[in-house]
Amino acid sequence: MTANGAKTKRVALLIENGVEDSEFQVPYNALKQAGFDVVVLGSRTNEKYLGKQGKLAMQADGTTTEAMPADFDAVLIPGGMAPDMMRTNPNTVQFVREAFEQGKIVAAVCHGPQVLIEADLLKGKNATGFLAIKKDMMNAGANYINEALVVDGNLITSRQPGDLAIFTTAILARLGYGGKAAGLPEETDINAEWWKLANAWGGSTQGDIVKGLNTALAGERYACEAFQHYAEKTQDSDLRSLLTEMIQNKQHHIIALEKRLDNLGEKPSIPAKIADKYAKLKASMQGTDETFLLRSTLGDLQTGIVDINNLRVKFTDPVTTAILTEIESDLSKCEQAVAKLYRDRASSQEIKAPKPSTSPALNS
Repeated sequence: MTANGAKTKRVALLIENGVEDSEFQVPYNALKQAGFDVVVLGSRTNEKYLGKQGKLAMQADGTTTEAMPADFDAVLIPGGMAPDMMRTNPNTVQFVREAFEQGKIVAAVCHGPQVLIEADLLKGKNATGFLAIKKDMMNAGANYINEALVVDGNLITSRQPGDLAIFTTAILARLGYGGKAAGLPEETDINAEWWKLANAWGGSTQGDIVKGLNTALAGERYACEAFQHYAEKTQDSDLRSLLTEMIQNKQHHIIALEKRLDNLGEKPSIPAKIADKYAKLKASMQGTDETFLLRSTLGDLQTGIVDINNLRVKFTDPVTTAILTEIESDLSKCEQAVAKLYRDRASSQEIKAPKPSTSPALNS
């Protein structure tokens, strides 16, 4: 009971091993701080569930087998690898389906909508989720919307850790806790310092965000210098044209990253400042034949995609996440363009394709 005698609202927060740590911790802490009764439900209670990033270790209060949806006001499904386990548990799927049908708030973030897919709850619904499951959601009948927050009736969905503060604020508001009285911004306020709110709920610190920005900045500075070197050395006009576009693209990213650092009251780190010098030194010791230049360009892009993808899902700051998402998207487009050029050149035998491996382990 609350101070005025009203019944305290209860929220079921689902968990399995491999849950994305921040996607569990941020809503959990926010709901607790707001005075709600949070019940953690897993497949069993005699296990300590571990987070994907190794920051979370949590024992469930109960299981979805014994829990009754009618006893809760909302159900939250965090992401990570956990939803892939949740969707294989028919008791969890049934619990979520019944809660939704009873009009309870059902909120899912990142890969969380995988459980909604299994429960057949997305047909005709506006929803979002991690981009990797976009097609799965659409195949399940959802109208996928690539936005930080999508609300359709009692269904609330978000895409990734960068959306968590907005996602959690939307849940709190619909549970009756929000607005100026609670010191929370409107969920549509794009100018709110959402990272500070997420940090208060256990999300990324300013130090975490700054470190990530500097890591990305070092990568963009390095790539920009490397591409300039390749552009100067290549005799292939098509490759040079692509490289020129990519250099301009990198310069745009560098400005955006430096601006975000400045907005946080920070300056680029020393490693970020000298990354281009390292690239120049490395380039001076490399080959300059056309095959090498084309494959090096492709390799740098592929490395960048992996690195930035790993980086962009780490932070609960929507502004930083948006910058990193744009970088990843641009890298992917460039990689496709260079890959096509590589295949064209290889098919016309203008470059030498890599030889098959002769490793004993592969030929034994």
